[in-house]
Amino acid sequence: MIDSEEFYYELIVTPSSNREFFLNFIIEIYNDAIEEDRDSFILRSSEDLSDVRWGIEEFSKKLSEVLNSKIDVTFKTEKKKNIDWIKSYQDSIKPIEVGKFYIRPSWYEKKNNFINIVIDPSLAFGSGHHETTNSCLNLISEHINKNHKILDVGSGSGILAIASSKLDAIVDICDTDELAIDSAKNNSKLNNTTINNSWIGSASMTDDVYDVVIANIVADVLIFIAKDLKNRTKDNGLLILSGILEPYKEKVLEKFKDFKVIDVIKNGEWFSICLKKENE
Repeated sequence: MIDSEEFYYELIVTPSSNREFFLNFIIEIYNDAIEEDRDSFILRSSEDLSDVRWGIEEFSKKLSEVLNSKIDVTFKTEKKKNIDWIKSYQDSIKPIEVGKFYIRPSWYEKKNNFINIVIDPSLAFGSGHHETTNSCLNLISEHINKNHKILDVGSGSGILAIASSKLDAIVDICDTDELAIDSAKNNSKLNNTTINNSWIGSASMTDDVYDVVIANIVADVLIFIAKDLKNRTKDNGLLILSGILEPYKEKVLEKFKDFKVIDVIKNGEWFSICLKKENE
């Protein structure tokens, strides 16, 4: 534990692309808390983290081969005098208002006239601050109603599932990462909401259809699982896609051209799109 040491090591990892793949890999090999800082991940330990750095470097090489695209990773390592960095990090996380929702860490008081969602961002899962999560919450505020049947694909922290459940929707979740499913369930309990069904895997593992399917992932994965996302969406149902950088926007829209564009939100360099599956 860092708290018992006079010094600790901080490793800042900045991949040039495919951040979500790196995040999933880091979670698998690193057991302590991970802080997200825009394009980087921050790891801290009483150990020097050289083995973790080596693992990430090797992962980057393999991912570049698989994707047939050069992915660079920069590292910054510092030895720092120990402080209560957990408290410092908590103090840096502020609550935010998004659509109908007030997203707050548990150490902040609730706010009236908003639907309060409590997310403690101790792990590198969504807390509402990232542009993609923020835009999805706005789309959920606008398009999800009571008794809608929802599927959240790639649920992460569960924040989008929790938001949907607080609007009295019936929510299923799936994620390829078991840690994410556990995180979503724990956060759901913290917010006194209900997850109807959950599984480790993707949308292809159910035959159910939904009023709204939500997938806040990355553009390449959205394109790869497009058929499954379409099949899970009811006729006249909605499909909310997020995690789309501007260079990939048209490529995603082309893949889902059989759906009607209902809403588009641009937040920073990220796009979120709401589509409708219309009867032919």
